[in-house]
Amino acid sequence: MNFIEQLDPELRAVVEKLPADRPMNLNEIPAARAKMKKMMTAALASLPPVEGVDSEDHFVPAQGGAAVRVRVYRPNDQPGTLPALYWIHGGGYVMGDIDQDDRLMKQMVKRVGCAAVSVDYRLAPEHPFPTPVEDCYAGLKWLFAHAGELRVEPSRIAIGGASGGGGLTAGLALLVRDRGEVRVAFQLLIYPMIDDRNVTPASYAITDPRMWNRESNRLAWKAYLGRDGGGAGVSPYAAATRATDLTNLPPAYIPVGALDLFVDENIEYAQRLIQAGVPTELHVYPGAFHGFDVFAPSARVSKQFKAERDDALKRALHGGAS
Repeated sequence: MNFIEQLDPELRAVVEKLPADRPMNLNEIPAARAKMKKMMTAALASLPPVEGVDSEDHFVPAQGGAAVRVRVYRPNDQPGTLPALYWIHGGGYVMGDIDQDDRLMKQMVKRVGCAAVSVDYRLAPEHPFPTPVEDCYAGLKWLFAHAGELRVEPSRIAIGGASGGGGLTAGLALLVRDRGEVRVAFQLLIYPMIDDRNVTPASYAITDPRMWNRESNRLAWKAYLGRDGGGAGVSPYAAATRATDLTNLPPAYIPVGALDLFVDENIEYAQRLIQAGVPTELHVYPGAFHGFDVFAPSARVSKQFKAERDDALKRALHGGAS
């Protein structure tokens, strides 16, 4: 049975309408970025605005004298201290920005009852590892340092991201644990990109040009690492599956589609977290491809995914409240 035949029927209808020249050709990263930006802007333009959430941009000092932008979101009807989600956007380490997730952040702030801070880290290949994860770390430290004025409860800060952002979240969780300067309460790893080796069965199986596939994954890892993936000496802060010690990490929630290139590495990572004593929840969605919730937001499986994601975050940030 091929990839298309295995898709959830609602998702299959969406995939079959996608053009074959999706912005996944990472041989030309600037062009891929422009196509992705255009596609995301067009998709968001057709959706109604999310009311009741205020946002403000700040600039955080980062490595090399750079300033990294962070965007702080708060519900405008909750003036008190709130838990917070520190969010890292996706894009395979080479594409994307905080604007693409602006609507998502506003939705999650309202649904979960929290503040959010989204970080606009610098992208590879212009800024390969460790710059992106260090930018994320700088933004997180800024959040903790300014928790009082931002009206955020520092003991209830979760980190999260999707795809490449999920990979950065996993690396950030390891970095936070090892440096011991701050402590996060939860890690939301949405179909995270965490293994540079491209050796799982799923990494060979997903080749459809409309998807994030083997070739796009190989090129993205090469851009991020500054060399081909799969070699010796890759840092676990770059590719979290390279970590040999997963103990003492924050509780994790990992949702992924069964037809996602990352499904095998995500299942393995969840299993290893469990074995290391880390409270971990894994959801595998049958018939779902990488980013299905973004491309088919009204599909039944996407609605299920979003409801379960938001419920997990509520439980993590509100002490069991659902």
